Parts: sequence; structure tokens; C-alpha cells
Amino acid sequence: QVQLVESGGGLVQPGGSLRLSCEFSGSILSIYVMAWYRQAPGKQRELVAAIHSDGRTNSAGSVKGRFTISRDNAKNTMYLQMNSLKPEDTAVYYCNAEAGGGLDYWGKGTLVTVSS
Repeated sequence: QVQLVESGGGLVQPGGSLRLSCEFSGSILSIYVMAWYRQAPGKQRELVAAIHSDGRTNSAGSVKGRFTISRDNAKNTMYLQMNSLKPEDTAVYYCNAEAGGGLDYWGKGTLVTVSS
């Protein structure tokens, strides 16, 4: 089992920044990729960015150059640094971990609202 807890969401003005955190615990050695997803009202959940156990990262085209995913294994925490935020970035952001055996874990989400 892997437990994931997100934090750092909130209200921010367009052009502002936020850093999301995802603390992970449990069977963390089984994790081979972690990711941030988001779901805006009335839309499907979409991948924002992912980081693999070897450090490789990938991100959605809509956030390239603005969002950065990282992971601090010493702190068992994954981050999403979000800069130049736009109203269309408003969504609930979820932390995800994929582990061996096809196991998939999700956090409860943190709300990010970009509005003036």
C-alpha cells in the first residue's frame, strides 16, 4: 500500500505561482513512476507531468515551460512548481503513483483556483 497526501493548493491571481506537494508513504520502494493529474470542472482528468524512478520527466504541452515536477526522496515528497498560472489551470490536482503489480494509487486532491 502507498499513501499519498497533497497540499499547497489555493487561490492565486493570473501570472502567479504555487508549489504543490505530495507526501508519500508506505511501500514506496515499489513505486516506479509518480505523476500529477488535474481535473477541471466538467472535464476529464488529464496528465500534467510525470517523474520516473530514474529521474526522467515528461509534461503536457499545455504546461511546458511553466510547470516543473520534481521529487525529493529524502523527504518522501514530490512537488509541482507552477509558474505563470492561467485561469485555465484551475482544477483539482491529484497526486498519482504507479507501483509494481499494476497497482495505482491516488491522493484526495488539492484545489487550485486561478482568478483575479
